[in-house]
Amino acid sequence: MEDVERYLRAGTRENTRRSYQSAIEHFEVTWGGFLPATSDSIARYLAHYAGSLALSTLKQRLAALAQWHISQGFPDPTKAPLVRQVLKGIRAVHPGQTKQAQPLPLQHLEQVVQWLEQLAESSKMAGDQSTVLRCRRDIALLLMGFWRGFRGDELCRVQVEHVRITEGVGMQIYLPHSKSDRQNQGQLYQTPALKRLCPVQAYQQWISEAGLREGPVFRRINRWGQLGEEGLHPGSLIAVLSQSLQKAGLPEGLYTSHSLRRGFATWAVANGWDIKALMSYVGWKDLKSAMRYIDPTLSFGGLALRATEPLPASLALDKP
Repeated sequence: MEDVERYLRAGTRENTRRSYQSAIEHFEVTWGGFLPATSDSIARYLAHYAGSLALSTLKQRLAALAQWHISQGFPDPTKAPLVRQVLKGIRAVHPGQTKQAQPLPLQHLEQVVQWLEQLAESSKMAGDQSTVLRCRRDIALLLMGFWRGFRGDELCRVQVEHVRITEGVGMQIYLPHSKSDRQNQGQLYQTPALKRLCPVQAYQQWISEAGLREGPVFRRINRWGQLGEEGLHPGSLIAVLSQSLQKAGLPEGLYTSHSLRRGFATWAVANGWDIKALMSYVGWKDLKSAMRYIDPTLSFGGLALRATEPLPASLALDKP
């Protein structure tokens, strides 16, 4: 049974396990419910928190309760007509606007990268290696996150041994698993070299400065310039990026790590990418998911590609 348990855990993402466990504890401990639950108790639970919790949170709690009942061999009470009707009523009485991170415009990306470049140069002259490393890491983090449209957890899981550089063309990044790769088959992402704000150059400068040969690309750096062995936690990315954005003169609290993904999507649409090409490049499986990231009110400037020879179509970042 130990082997079975190990593979069951491997089949569920760690974040999902934690959120489901928290949801079950909320139902049992905070609200005082009993498991296995009835459809009536779940309906009363939803009604009790309808005014204080977002609809998305309530739906996540339902998913956790459903998973618990199914895994324990009980009928799933969350699918009962009563529960569905109560959820529909909550949606009507408490309509909520989905909160989304602001897309990071290209001009703001350029502003913070220029500030980090200047700080890296001045810190190098002053012998401040810790600051140099932080600047190089954050530049690579920003540019790879933006031009590749990675989620925060995907950035944190990039491994040095899974990145391959082709000079003058771009780089390939392999992720063994991601949110869009439900079957854990692994996926290869192409990222082109650019004339400016180049993610490939930023990556090379970072791993060269840090002396990385294997393991996580993006890591913690202590005050003495020592790198951690583990990769950054996705939850820490907001603090890491916010510090650089704020010091570069951008509004505090306006952007999150998700702003990189939304920023690229908005840039791509403004530069003539069709929605199918964007979905394929970023990894969205359905149109509804893609449209949540696109802000048609913003328009970013174009960016020419750098290459000694024409780029393959699979790597081209200009209009598909």
